[in-house]
Amino acid sequence: MTLATPANVLPTHSDGVHLCLAELLQYKDQAVRWLAPAQSIWSHLNGKHSSRQKGRGMNFSEVRPYQAGDDIRAIDWRVTARTGKTHTKLFTEEREQPVMLLIDLSSSMQFGSQLMLKSVQAAHFASLLCWLTIKEQDRIGAIVYNGKTLHEIKPTGRQQGALRVINQLIASQQQINTNVHTQPHDAAQETSSPAIKFSAALRHLSHLCPKGSEIIIVSDFHALKADDKQSLSRLRHHNRIQFVQIHDPLEQGITAFRGTEQVADQTQSVWLNFSATNTREQLSTQFLHHQQLIKTLANSLAIPLYSLDAALPLLQQLGQQKGES
Repeated sequence: MTLATPANVLPTHSDGVHLCLAELLQYKDQAVRWLAPAQSIWSHLNGKHSSRQKGRGMNFSEVRPYQAGDDIRAIDWRVTARTGKTHTKLFTEEREQPVMLLIDLSSSMQFGSQLMLKSVQAAHFASLLCWLTIKEQDRIGAIVYNGKTLHEIKPTGRQQGALRVINQLIASQQQINTNVHTQPHDAAQETSSPAIKFSAALRHLSHLCPKGSEIIIVSDFHALKADDKQSLSRLRHHNRIQFVQIHDPLEQGITAFRGTEQVADQTQSVWLNFSATNTREQLSTQFLHHQQLIKTLANSLAIPLYSLDAALPLLQQLGQQKGES
């Protein structure tokens, strides 16, 4: 269910369920708001006014004879031993940092009680990140995960990189919307597409990521397990990881609706009585338990955890007047 309230109007071109190119292209013009020296997206989501930028690495350039003032830690001992003269390595600053997105469009993300589906909000945020990355002259790549398939987009620069990610998001969401209507009549299709675990998406991310990447995982993390800590630890060894959790108020038991309503996903359907305080409390308890798992895992690996609400427009949450502050 996606019932928009008057106070929270859907973004331009959006219906809250499907995705289209115009809907995601609008964030191209918004990306400039988040470039330095403006406040970063991460600082704003975290309610802070400063951010720590991860320094970029150094690439090997050449070896030359040692000169007074050179860093002795950069001495190339192999060349020195071979030539009999002291040589030092020269490095140049890495000029770009690949950004890799893991975008979750799986069944748990195909839910929204008010404004839009969590998957749609995830796509909106991913689009903003794509255009911000391109503005910073970095390469953007992604893995789009829907629980049944993984679509890999290798890191690519300029506008082509952003458009490749955006077009895949649109295609994946369209395929999901189509399957929702066809699956009840086609059991064979359901059995022919075995589920792919979230851990498999993390492993694919490890293979696809160039070392030194900025990895941003956009998901509700319903499929995240404690066992995934090992995969995340390996990823974090050579990269920076950030979690962006998409949530919906109803998952926390927050709703003004009072009555009985059918709630369904792609595997089951149940009737819930939202007039009963116990029902709302159970939802809240379940959500808090899940949050504790995510926070514990993120804290243990020093991974920043940010949050976005599917019931509010993205730019409203990030602060449309930020650039004026």
